[in-house]
Amino acid sequence: MIRAIITDIEGTTSDIRFVHNVLFPYARENLPAFITAFQHREDVAQALTDLRAELAQPQATVDELIAALFGFMDEDRKSTALKALQGMVWHDGYVSGSFTGHLYPDVLPALEKWKQQDVDLYIYSSGSVAAQKLLFGYSDEGDITSLFSGYFDTHVGAKRDVQSYRNIAAEIGLPAHELLFLSDIHQELDAAQDAGWNTVQLLRGEADAESRHRQVNRFDQINLELFSS
Repeated sequence: MIRAIITDIEGTTSDIRFVHNVLFPYARENLPAFITAFQHREDVAQALTDLRAELAQPQATVDELIAALFGFMDEDRKSTALKALQGMVWHDGYVSGSFTGHLYPDVLPALEKWKQQDVDLYIYSSGSVAAQKLLFGYSDEGDITSLFSGYFDTHVGAKRDVQSYRNIAAEIGLPAHELLFLSDIHQELDAAQDAGWNTVQLLRGEADAESRHRQVNRFDQINLELFSS
């Protein structure tokens, strides 16, 4: 029996093009001025300290850090410091109404249905927890954060690392066989399955011939009864 569902965001609940065509360009355009203006604010200063540690350059200047962040963005590096800073910049964009968080139309009805069935809902994304809360707090459907019991990012580990899913299970406090992970990336699902989780692959396009996981195209095609045992 599934007692908690943990879902990815990019390509799963939300169009990956929203992230690449809206969020990333907005961060790239606004990060330099934001960091320069707020470098001494506590949360920004902490992220910059973390970035210096990641670079092993404790004396790096703000300009050098900004250059490093652009390099990370170019290579799509899963840097926790970058994700934190991007989230701060995106906050301003959401609050100002520059954009809203994209949701596929089949997502919210399914989440609400599962919530009514007393299934706990969680998010696990490479984006920071702050960025996750912004997307769902300022989504196309309004603020839906009340549906979620918790959020996980790369602080628990990389999404293709089996140990990350063991860490999440421990934090949630449920056995692996009562957890279901939803993602569009089969390597992430492989790691979750190897940790004992149930899995479903959400594919908005063509089937994944290299995947060993059950594949669906929409949230309303997920049947939790298939996992009852």
